[in-house]
Amino acid sequence: MSVNMKKKISFLGALASVAMLSAPAANAYLIFFGEDLNNSGAVPLASTPNSTTASNNFLANLIGVGTETFESQATGASAPLPLTFPGAGTATLTGGSGVVSAVTPGTTNGVGRYSIPSASSSKFWEVDAGVSGDFDIDFSETIAALGFFGIDIGDFGGQLQLSLSNGDLLTVNNTIGSGASTDGSVLFYGIIAQNPSELFTSVSFLTSTGEGDVFAFDNFTIGTLEQVDPDPGNPVPVSSTLALMGLGLLGLGANRRNRRQSRAA
Repeated sequence: MSVNMKKKISFLGALASVAMLSAPAANAYLIFFGEDLNNSGAVPLASTPNSTTASNNFLANLIGVGTETFESQATGASAPLPLTFPGAGTATLTGGSGVVSAVTPGTTNGVGRYSIPSASSSKFWEVDAGVSGDFDIDFSETIAALGFFGIDIGDFGGQLQLSLSNGDLLTVNNTIGSGASTDGSVLFYGIIAQNPSELFTSVSFLTSTGEGDVFAFDNFTIGTLEQVDPDPGNPVPVSSTLALMGLGLLGLGANRRNRRQSRAA
C-alpha cells in the first residue's frame, strides 16, 4: 500500500473516530456550490465566475481525476450511456428520457441550454425534469468525489436532489425561478466525502418539474478515495460537523494533559 494511500485511510479513520465524540449530526461532505444567473434563453453567459470558482476549488482538493465532457458522445444518444472518466474509471448512465444534445459553440438551443465552457464546447446531457427524466449513474469504482455543471436548472421552478447509494439525500440549492426568469443560468455542485460512510457507488439525479422545467448537465467529474488530496494547498469549505470534530479533538487532548499533570502532582 502506498504511503499516500495510508495517509488517506488514516485521515478518514481519524474523522470517523472523532465523530463519536461529537453530537449527532448530518453527514459532513465538503460541498462546493457556485451559481451564475442569466435571464436569456438565446444568449449564453460569456463568463461564469461563481460556478467556475466552485469548480476550481473542488478540483484543487483532488488529484488526477477524470471528467466526462460528452464531446465524444454521439448526438442524440440516450440511456444506457457509457461514461468515461480518464484516470478515475468508468460508469453507466441509466434511466430517464434524457439525450445527448449539441449546439454550435457559443450559442444556446434557443431556450437556455448549452455546453460548458460555451465558447469552445457543444455537447451536454439534457433531461425533462420530473420522474420521467430522473437518471442514475453507476460507477465502476467506489467514489469519494462528484462534481458537475448544471445549465438552465430551475428557470421554471424545478429543483435537483442527489440520492447516493449510501442512503444520503442532498439538495442542490439552485435559485428557483418562474416563467423562464433565470433562463440560461449556470451552476456547479460538487461533494467530497469526509468519512468512510460517505463513500458511494452510484448516484440518482432526482428532478422536480416545477412549471415544466428542462435541465442540462455537463462536465461530470468523479474521484476515488485515492484521488482525494489529504492536504490540499487551497482552503476548502468546513462543515459544522467537522468543526465539532475539531473541538472534540481539542477537548480530548486537554483532558489527557490534565490527567497527566494530576498524576505528576
